[in-house]
Amino acid sequence: MQYSGIKNKTAIVTGAGEGIGYAICELLTMAGANVVLNDIDKTQAEKAAKVLDAKNTGRCLAFSGDAGDVPTIKNMVEFARSTFGSVDFVVPNAGMSLFGEFLDFTPEAFQKVMRLNLQGAFFLAQSAAKQMIQQGQGGRMVLISSQVGIRAYHRLSAYGMTKAALLMLAQNLAYELGQYSITVNAIAPGATLTERTKQEQPDYEGVWGKLNPNGRVGKPEDIANTCLFLLSDEASHINGQTIPVDGGWTTAGKYPEDLP
Repeated sequence: MQYSGIKNKTAIVTGAGEGIGYAICELLTMAGANVVLNDIDKTQAEKAAKVLDAKNTGRCLAFSGDAGDVPTIKNMVEFARSTFGSVDFVVPNAGMSLFGEFLDFTPEAFQKVMRLNLQGAFFLAQSAAKQMIQQGQGGRMVLISSQVGIRAYHRLSAYGMTKAALLMLAQNLAYELGQYSITVNAIAPGATLTERTKQEQPDYEGVWGKLNPNGRVGKPEDIANTCLFLLSDEASHINGQTIPVDGGWTTAGKYPEDLP
């Protein structure tokens, strides 16, 4: 299905040099949207944007920088506006997961997770909302939460806090910004096979293929497809909701240590 309301719109996607963010940018540019692709790694951002810009209908330009830094966020929104003329879609995808036992977790590690996962998402949404309101044409935001924001997971208490907070942020922003025709929803990805998660545990794909009720690990495209729908006109009456895309894990899925 080809979703409407995507072509010629402008999107900002953070943390998109690879993985889920890259897959979202790919689908957006394939659908004809212009995309500002952000990543903290300048080389990675420019490489990814160049590939997408060359092969798809929509333009894709890199904007490197720390997605948790407020001045960088404001500059990124202004870059999108000045380059493409508007800001219509925002996906604060950049985030980090720092594993650590609760009793040993340091203030420095805690602040690092909060800064990117929460401050980055909050102030990107704020800056983009101001621009969308000024434009007077509405807009769409999709926050990237996690299954760990729905169910507890060992050694991820700080990360889980941030991802649960994003669910409530989506609800609050939907309530506050709905009057401007801005919708705000969240996606809660489950275990998804990316360059990063491959390094988290041996045989990540095999382990989570056994743990997920539908018998396979998630792919970045699973998240990207859901995101594209939520950004489209077809999802215009969906607001303040969180959609788990996890193969059913948050229903009754097992944990890695539960495997025989």
